Amino acid sequence: MPKQVDHADRRRRIAEAVCRIADERGLEGVTLRDVAARAQVSMGAVQRCFRTKEEMLVFALGHIGERISERVQARLVRSPAQSAGTALGHAVTEVSLLQEEHRAEARVWLAFVAQAAVSEALARTLKANYAALQEAFTRLISEAGEGADRAVPLDPRREARTLLALADGLTAHVLIGHLTPQEAQDVLHAHLGGLWERPFLPDRTT
Repeated sequence: MPKQVDHADRRRRIAEAVCRIADERGLEGVTLRDVAARAQVSMGAVQRCFRTKEEMLVFALGHIGERISERVQARLVRSPAQSAGTALGHAVTEVSLLQEEHRAEARVWLAFVAQAAVSEALARTLKANYAALQEAFTRLISEAGEGADRAVPLDPRREARTLLALADGLTAHVLIGHLTPQEAQDVLHAHLGGLWERPFLPDRTT
């Protein structure tokens, strides 16, 4: 009988190969030949899975997004009784990719972000990933803010957008050495703490 091919597994292996090569050489160093060698499949197998290099890169980017989402979900499942504010902190920490074990993933993620500026297909994938994260953050901020003592109500969607931008910025600052992972964590925690505190309002009666 002919050997059965697990196409989903092959595509995942190819995506992992793309990420490893991109981490070493950047996206410009990713070639079909090298991906095939790293994934231990033939070039024909790569071309049967993906018609173009861009299609392969789009799948690899989606693969990274899925891994990050799975870690966020796993973090939340481990502590189902935690508050929405604590859950938000865990989720944003995972998305920021600040831990040493996620450094390679952070390098590849930002390489894709840069390439998306000139690739509409990659930009669409990134926007879909960000939209899903924004919805999750918006929900958690809305839940956590219900009992917050604030003079000005939170705008959950605006705060979710701010958190996403902050997460990407901290990822970049740690990668280039402007901040240490601990300094980035401090910035993140200070911002999160400020969401639930009552802000100072100037006295407009004087």
